[in-house]
Amino acid sequence: MSRIKVIILGAAGRDFHNFNCVYRGNEAYEVVAFTATQIPDIDGRKYPAELAGDLYPGGIPIEDEKDLVALMGKYNPDMCVMSYSDRSYQQVMSLASIVNAAGVDFTMLGESENQIKSTKPVISVGAVRTGCGKSQTSRRICEILRAAGKKVVAIRHPMPYGDLVAQKVQRFAEVADLEKHKCTIEEMEEYEPHIMAGGVIYSGVDYEAILREAEKEADIILWDGGNNDTPFYQSDLHIVVADPHRPGHESSYFPSETNVRLADVVIINKVVEAEFENIELVRDNIREINPDAVIIDAASPLTLEGDVDLAGKKVLVVEDGPTLTHGDMTYGAGVVAAMRMGAEELVDPRPWAIGKLAETFELYPDIGTLLPAMGYGDEQVADLEKTINAVECDAVVIGTPIDLSRIVKIDKPTVRVSYELQEIGTPNLEQLLAKFIG
Repeated sequence: MSRIKVIILGAAGRDFHNFNCVYRGNEAYEVVAFTATQIPDIDGRKYPAELAGDLYPGGIPIEDEKDLVALMGKYNPDMCVMSYSDRSYQQVMSLASIVNAAGVDFTMLGESENQIKSTKPVISVGAVRTGCGKSQTSRRICEILRAAGKKVVAIRHPMPYGDLVAQKVQRFAEVADLEKHKCTIEEMEEYEPHIMAGGVIYSGVDYEAILREAEKEADIILWDGGNNDTPFYQSDLHIVVADPHRPGHESSYFPSETNVRLADVVIINKVVEAEFENIELVRDNIREINPDAVIIDAASPLTLEGDVDLAGKKVLVVEDGPTLTHGDMTYGAGVVAAMRMGAEELVDPRPWAIGKLAETFELYPDIGTLLPAMGYGDEQVADLEKTINAVECDAVVIGTPIDLSRIVKIDKPTVRVSYELQEIGTPNLEQLLAKFIG
């Protein structure tokens, strides 16, 4: 019998994991290509033979998803497997229609096919969209467990944008490891806060190999999810973060609803800034989708660093990139902080944006009056620095989770905004984590 030809539709993360779990070494299938989207410059390379296994001595090509129709003509697949996250139901089914119209099956893998079992207890953190507050939720969980004497090792959803073989298993325990592994700004935004809190975090490409390494030094594994993807590991407690600034997305984005259905706990974050009606809409949707889930209300209060008075000033705000691009937000913590501090004007950086930053605004024209901290490669980081310094403003507010001034040189006064999770009332995370402390 001939092998079933497969194109895996991805964005350099879930796609590789699905391949590793289901298709690698499986002689019933032939993965003829991956596609890439969402992240700049991740197509045009190969999933290498060293990771793909004996059935793929030449590796597997990674192509741009925008060429999908032509790719189906080129590779003649039997099926396309949807393997990335943070897409509306409309976008997912539009993609399915393109595939079906070409006479090809469109499918998604179930959770049982790609969740790996750990020898240690696993707590997983997911969300209904990127930018809901997974990172501060993960840090809060680590804080509680470490205070009880538990060794917690975090494993982050993949961001393999560089040398995939070198990135097979990555361990981060000090800031120098970020440079050692040639991290992008997006990777630093996720890894650096764990490191600064005294933790260890793993990431990479092969998530069974990563898990086995992490288990050697952990009492508890914390899965720190990406976008709104579901966990790669079987969870003993699954916590999902919802955002009342984007009400309804918990039931209209993929795989947001899957996450809510899997959740043991749903945290409605940012309730201090959100409209009451939106908070209650999210609450009602959660109860309808998963009436057994525990619901926690929480805030992410802001902390400001930098001796700069923003009152009456013209301010450039730099925010977390993915939240603004495929996350569909038009503001973040930096904008909120700038307005609270009395900034007279948020300066639109578009007239000064160059290179890769200008391309980002073209791809995502609805980004608000701010600058996304895009930095997926040296060229993009250089363009980010040049754009920031070219903008005519009095000060720069940095709303990213990292010390951006360590990566780019900013020639203007800066204010850095950080945020941590704070539960409101009960139930709270300490109560729910008690069973892991013993």
